[in-house]
Amino acid sequence: MTAMGRHAGAVGSAVASQLEVDVTLDPDTAHPNLILSDNGKEATHGNTRQNLPDNPERFDYCPCALGKEGFSSGRFYYEVQVSGKTEWDLGVARESINRKGNIELSPESGYWTVWLRNGKRYEANASPSVLLSLRQKLQKVGVFVDYEEGVVSFYDVEAMSHIYSFTGQTFTETLYPYFCPSLNYRGKNSAPPSITPISQNE
Repeated sequence: MTAMGRHAGAVGSAVASQLEVDVTLDPDTAHPNLILSDNGKEATHGNTRQNLPDNPERFDYCPCALGKEGFSSGRFYYEVQVSGKTEWDLGVARESINRKGNIELSPESGYWTVWLRNGKRYEANASPSVLLSLRQKLQKVGVFVDYEEGVVSFYDVEAMSHIYSFTGQTFTETLYPYFCPSLNYRGKNSAPPSITPISQNE
């Protein structure tokens, strides 16, 4: 298991292992064009809209999904493989987020996320957004949350380096892992981001 950090500083890998959670995607939240893998660790944007019920939990415009497991206390951490992608969004979202129509990725709207656009532009979706200068293209992203401290941090797992932290937040609702592979753009962005199973990190 790689090292991660608490806030902007690193803590040991043993602590990271204790905090890591087994994230699987919730099919009831997934946009109808998203095809989830059998193990719930991957989501691919397909060209065909599946005939799925438009339940209140489901995203109906943005190709997103949430994790099945929510967290309302403590600290947790998960990792996502993003190699081969030109666009993606990752982070956490609060339970009461708007899931219908176009959504705004910002803390005020209940989203704490970073994204990749055009294969090279990394941003933290703060208010205003923050352009991230990274030395290398991200292959695997670690997402760390400290609920009581109001911190959401992102890490370059391969480089074992800190990317960005939202700090001074106040969480009052359950938080869920947020996952968006973005559109496939005729195959240019078809590689599915993959949530890393805990067993691979031990």
